[in-house]
Amino acid sequence: MQIDLHTLSPEALTQAIHMLDDEWMNDDPKIAAVMPVVLGRGVGQDWHKAGTFRHHLIGVTRTLTLWQQPDEVRLLGLLHSVYGNAHVDLMKFDPKSERGRLAELVGAEVERLIYTFCTISRVEFVRNLFTGKVADDGSVTLENGGKTLILPARDVAIFTVMTMADICEQWYSWQDDIYSGYPDYEFLPGKVHWAAGLWPGPMRPTTYRVSQMSRLGQILQHPAIKGILPTPPVFNQCTAVLDRDDEAAASALYWSVAQQNQPLVSPDATRATLKQAIALNPWVAEPYMLLAQLHLTFDEFDDAQAAAASGVQLASIWGNTWDKRIGWDAWMAWGRILLQCSQKRSWPKDINKLNNLALDLG
Repeated sequence: MQIDLHTLSPEALTQAIHMLDDEWMNDDPKIAAVMPVVLGRGVGQDWHKAGTFRHHLIGVTRTLTLWQQPDEVRLLGLLHSVYGNAHVDLMKFDPKSERGRLAELVGAEVERLIYTFCTISRVEFVRNLFTGKVADDGSVTLENGGKTLILPARDVAIFTVMTMADICEQWYSWQDDIYSGYPDYEFLPGKVHWAAGLWPGPMRPTTYRVSQMSRLGQILQHPAIKGILPTPPVFNQCTAVLDRDDEAAASALYWSVAQQNQPLVSPDATRATLKQAIALNPWVAEPYMLLAQLHLTFDEFDDAQAAAASGVQLASIWGNTWDKRIGWDAWMAWGRILLQCSQKRSWPKDINKLNNLALDLG
């Protein structure tokens, strides 16, 4: 089976490598100026989905930075939930008394974006995008606190990119269950659905949110919105749409390999399963990386290099993981080892030697 391959961009990889360590924030004047205040609000102690609130805020900002977004969008990413919102009961700044303080820190326009993003109905916003309720001028109309709010095209573009990055950083199977069917989810009784609520659950990749991100990317192609912001370099520059059924099938196929539900002697079924998962969803990194390791194990070095390069490229442009059992930095390191070994045409012959693999940074 032929699968779609991605060309590894040296520029994308270089930027991603720079952001593997937290030091990148200290080198970024806009982010460095704000981080001490954010950290001083205890974000490193608060739980948030697959990590802490600090992990989430930094992860979203990292993705927006890799997507070459302007400073106002990146600062929104860093502070996008600090007033709290319908999905997060974390109020790090009091909107009744501290809007001026936050405006002094990031500027009035960025504070306006933060406040608006925190107070609008994100469900209604996303639902309107999905149902085509974007006006010819790119604006979106929302009901907000009993009043009508018209978001201009620039706000729509910013909040769309922000929503894509927000989903990318945090969403996995636990939220698939908690918010089943989002944005049209039901409030499920906890006692009945207690098993679904056990955190963190099996940590399978999401079965439907990548396809939703691809649909959000299509909004950026609207004639009145296109070009307002740099286009995120995902989904072929936001021109491709992932079918929801294909995403669900790809996730199930990948997970069957991750859980070793394939024959453990012959690699044929596992190789075929991974290729089918990639054929259905070629927009996430981890299936390529598993396939690359399988090719390496059997000295299929050219195929391994193509798969590893695809995986590293996708990890580099997303800046966050799809399979959230392991953090982005670890997936990046593993992907680069796979790529390096395929280029050197060498792989451990003894399984215990896998433990000794190290990235050559020379």
